[in-house]
Amino acid sequence: MTAPAIDRRTVVDNLGEEWASLAALLGELADADWRAPSVLPGWSVQDVVAHMIGTESWLDGQTPPEPAEDPMGLPHVRNQIAAMNERWVLSIRPEEPGRVLDRFVGITDHRLGVLRGMSDEDFFRTAWTPAGEDTYARFMRIRLFDCWLHEQDIRATLDRPGHDGGPCAEMALDEVAGAVGFLIGKRAGAPDGSAVTLRLTGPVHRDFHVEVDGRAKAVDQLSRPATATVAMTSNLFTRLTGGRVDPAEHLSEVQLSGDTDLGRRIALNLSFTI
Repeated sequence: MTAPAIDRRTVVDNLGEEWASLAALLGELADADWRAPSVLPGWSVQDVVAHMIGTESWLDGQTPPEPAEDPMGLPHVRNQIAAMNERWVLSIRPEEPGRVLDRFVGITDHRLGVLRGMSDEDFFRTAWTPAGEDTYARFMRIRLFDCWLHEQDIRATLDRPGHDGGPCAEMALDEVAGAVGFLIGKRAGAPDGSAVTLRLTGPVHRDFHVEVDGRAKAVDQLSRPATATVAMTSNLFTRLTGGRVDPAEHLSEVQLSGDTDLGRRIALNLSFTI
């Protein structure tokens, strides 16, 4: 399955749902939960929330504070985008959890109003995105993906599973769909002439199909029998594509058929963001 076109109302409504789900989850946490080291290197649960506050604040035109320490000196900060993220995280880290929650709700409510009030011309204008030059609409789908993935980071950290199916999860996977051809063709080295099905078995059910004819390309249906089929839950798939877990430790949760050597390489090389 290739990535579908972006519908403005759907992406904005899903952002609203995602931010509401995060606010509800955060409202249930004890102070100790906020301080818990998250699955992301160097960040607590509160730091993950601070990162989301920072990105939405930046999109609102605010400037990240200058911290006392240089973010580029931290081991988990590898580029200038990460350094900007870290400036927000470091500035918010001393605040109490209740204040951080208020800031999260305040900025996301404000941003939702801004998005709903934008003209179509502005929403679909050419813009910088973390995936390169595209449209502001694509950036907002990336924002949905990022926030939903961070909700799952918080839930994984605190063993509070939930919100792993439904419209937000489906749209997050729409964003991942654009990378599947690269992951299977380039990262996993699927050979010329091969055809691959990557099957998600739930809570989101979806098949990704890739054919390699000179270059790997995602297709809606295979034109020939699958060389390899790789099946796993959508939860495991998003943890692997997000670089959140070691794939070698989860191979027992992956079902392979056809060319199992190729299938194993695919399962081990799905990470494309962290």
